[in-house]
Amino acid sequence: MKFKGISLLLVLVLLLGMLSACGSNEANAPAENADTSGNDVDNSTSEDTTADEDKTFTIGVLGPFTGPSARTGDEFKISAEMALEAIDYKIGDYNIEVVWIDSQSDPEKATRAYEEAIVEGGVQAGVLNWHSSVAVAVMEVTAKHQVPHFFGFGATEVVNEKFESDAKYTYWTSKGWPTPVKLSVNYVTTVNDAIAAGLWSPENKTAAIYGEDTDWGRSFGNGLKEQLEATGWEVVDEQYFPIEQTEFYSLLNKFKDEGVALIAGTSTAAPSLTAFIKQADEVGLDSLIIADGLGWVGEWYDMTGVSSNYVIDQIPGWATEAGKQFAVDFEEKSGLTPSPSSGGLSFDGMNFFIEVLQQTFEDKGVLSSEAVFETVQEKVWTGEMTFTAEDGAIVMNEYDFSNPPDPVIGGDYYTFPVLQYMDGEGLVIWPESIATTELMVP
Repeated sequence: MKFKGISLLLVLVLLLGMLSACGSNEANAPAENADTSGNDVDNSTSEDTTADEDKTFTIGVLGPFTGPSARTGDEFKISAEMALEAIDYKIGDYNIEVVWIDSQSDPEKATRAYEEAIVEGGVQAGVLNWHSSVAVAVMEVTAKHQVPHFFGFGATEVVNEKFESDAKYTYWTSKGWPTPVKLSVNYVTTVNDAIAAGLWSPENKTAAIYGEDTDWGRSFGNGLKEQLEATGWEVVDEQYFPIEQTEFYSLLNKFKDEGVALIAGTSTAAPSLTAFIKQADEVGLDSLIIADGLGWVGEWYDMTGVSSNYVIDQIPGWATEAGKQFAVDFEEKSGLTPSPSSGGLSFDGMNFFIEVLQQTFEDKGVLSSEAVFETVQEKVWTGEMTFTAEDGAIVMNEYDFSNPPDPVIGGDYYTFPVLQYMDGEGLVIWPESIATTELMVP
């Protein structure tokens, strides 16, 4: 009996041990598709899936997609899309993802949006930008996160000063628009040449400066004032206004009462500048008007009508067949008429940026913020890598950033002709080598 009892007890112990072992294995078994770090789990399926997935490089396109310059933002977005569609959003084995960063024409809002695009959106490199004040502010963000930004249009010399003040600001790698004084001098040359040729005989060489109260507006105005005064003009008034302002009657009547021969200024907001031109006509201002940027949106004549007659501007044109075809394709895609200064230049800037990314992948086998910045330093800033009409540029013959951050100016590089508007058409009046007509006086 004693033996039998022990045997029965032993059997029960063995049975309980087996049951316990089975229960323990089931309890410790990983759930289906669970991510574990144990060596016993076969993760070959998930690893193969990861290996097969394409890599991603995220870019940020900065522009005024809402706010007073939203019409320019439209051209930025459409041009960028056209450039990216041409490469099927692919560079090597990388998918190119886009984060649209809305500056809203406001430096503070643009800074917050760019910071969010980097931290939450994963932006690794940026491209384009319209306003100078936005560029100056956002340079702090690109410096902080070491994210290279390419072809920002913010032209003010403040960008150049920051660029040269500290290496961290060189992440704002290049400007798609040079410092204002490098182009505004063409206006001074144009009017002085016309006076010397007897095409214009003003009673006095007096001028008034106007413009949006931003880094761009003041940079342009201050530069033009100095250039006019250096050639014998007297600047008797200087007025700046909020970028969103659209009522100018009192200001224009003041200029009229002062009897100035020339008024010259700029605004990056189409609603503001077109209102200025229409109201100048309404108050009977007979001064010659320089309105830098009137033609920056394709519908400028729809917004001004014959009030724009005799107004002087400085914008490029569709000088090549490739440029003309772009304008057709742009309008077919969007229903909008592109301006060479915003749609055309942003298309060129985007395509140059794409070439920088492609060169980076070809040379380094990866796309990263660091690798892209190295390509800019090694090839773009040295002049080894430029972007020409042969490469697909449609506005300028060649973009060369061998003296960063501005592009090289003049000759076969970056330059704008001076136009005078008449019945919706921009007629080239300077330089003489390509002029189609002479300066006309209202």
